[in-house]
Amino acid sequence: MPLVQINLIKGKSREYIKAVADGVHKALADAFNVPADDRFQLIHQHDADSFIYDADYFGIHRTDDLVIIQISAGNWRDIPTKEKLYAAIANNLFQAPGLRKEDVMISLIPVGKEDWSFGNGLASYVTDRSKS
Repeated sequence: MPLVQINLIKGKSREYIKAVADGVHKALADAFNVPADDRFQLIHQHDADSFIYDADYFGIHRTDDLVIIQISAGNWRDIPTKEKLYAAIANNLFQAPGLRKEDVMISLIPVGKEDWSFGNGLASYVTDRSKS
């Protein structure tokens, strides 16, 4: 169950934001084999003065169209799988809503199975409760 946070500067249309959210979820389904109904996304729209970034960090030129995506996801995926996800997100968002790949920044936060509670106050992936 990835938890996705999408950050961007205020002012984009609903259609634009939906295309970003859909593109990220499609990439998660394709690269991480996330089920279609496993979709939990938070969209954060910021005033320009509270969305601070370096326009040329790491030799990549960014614009105010920058989208910063933070994904908390299971820590069991290897580097090639993560790289596949990064590429899929950038490609999807280039296709729709037309973002430059340079304006797509992604951060993965690895999470252990015991760190998820999908509800009811239980560690959802924990099967042996005698160890908790």
